[in-house]
Amino acid sequence: MYKIAVIPGDGTGPEVIREGLKVLGRVSECFNIQFEFTHFDYGGKHYLETGEVLPADALKTLKDFRAIYLGAIGHPEVKPGILETGILLALRFGLDQYINLRPVKLYPNVETPLANKGPAEIDFVVVRENTEGLYAGIGGFLKKGTPDEVAIQEMINTRKGVERCIRYAFEYTRKRNKGKKLTLCAKTNVLTYAHDLWMRTFTEVAKEYPDIQTDYAHVDATTMWMVKNPEWFDVIVTTNMFGDIITDLGAMIQGGMGVAAGANINPEGVSMFEPIGGSAPKYTGKGIINPVAAILAVHMMLQVLGENRAADAVEASVVTTIGKMKSMNAGQTGFSTSEIGDMVVEGIE
Repeated sequence: MYKIAVIPGDGTGPEVIREGLKVLGRVSECFNIQFEFTHFDYGGKHYLETGEVLPADALKTLKDFRAIYLGAIGHPEVKPGILETGILLALRFGLDQYINLRPVKLYPNVETPLANKGPAEIDFVVVRENTEGLYAGIGGFLKKGTPDEVAIQEMINTRKGVERCIRYAFEYTRKRNKGKKLTLCAKTNVLTYAHDLWMRTFTEVAKEYPDIQTDYAHVDATTMWMVKNPEWFDVIVTTNMFGDIITDLGAMIQGGMGVAAGANINPEGVSMFEPIGGSAPKYTGKGIINPVAAILAVHMMLQVLGENRAADAVEASVVTTIGKMKSMNAGQTGFSTSEIGDMVVEGIE
């Protein structure tokens, strides 16, 4: 029995989560895997009604689950930053989900803006450190609102935080067993203190993995090569902010937000799985949002839970379903949100 916390969230979040839960229902039937779902109403509506972003006991409650399935966070009536820091970052930091895992995989029959590139060239994974760096929230203002205002935001990197992320990346590269190549993405020529720590740790840990080829690229070079030669990459390990940026680029080259899924992982605790596309409020209630990314988040959840046969079946059905769709873009798929979910359900064997 897997206890799953479900946070449908805002906008189109509940619509895509509904399809993902349908898929898990089919997985339960086919693979004799039992799930117990508990829904939580955290999001913009809850904040507007109660004035609280997360209840005081939210983290304690969520620690009792094996996984969290998140739809989307973002409400047009809530000032940007409140929900993102109060829910997303609060859960990542509070549950110590120190790995953000983002596959960048182009599926057959999905368009990419990259000329002469296909599924064989676009298939890599970004391992992003998820609880330190510039997102740690260390900083403040001096003389705010005056001509002499000073704003400081500090980048925090600890040996423990850096090393556990890098070790996870090496282990993941070995387990993935594709190119067996791990690239460190940083900016050692400018961020000479923080990223010296990353480079030294990467070099030291690499000695324990002689079967893994290692490489280094500045973040600006990484973005160029992701566009020009994405086939060069197998697994990329990087810092919190750089990972945030390059994975959005990755989503575009793999066909857009409609197909991009991600995981916030605590290997020793509870992990959270979500589509990348956001709440998309303009599509709310229209039944046209593409749920494929949310279903691929289910695929990632099953992988992390160790249910690999079920995960493979879900991914295979998604690939078949994509082959029937006209586009990955909302309103252009040729099917309703629920019809896409039904097709994936029907294809799982």
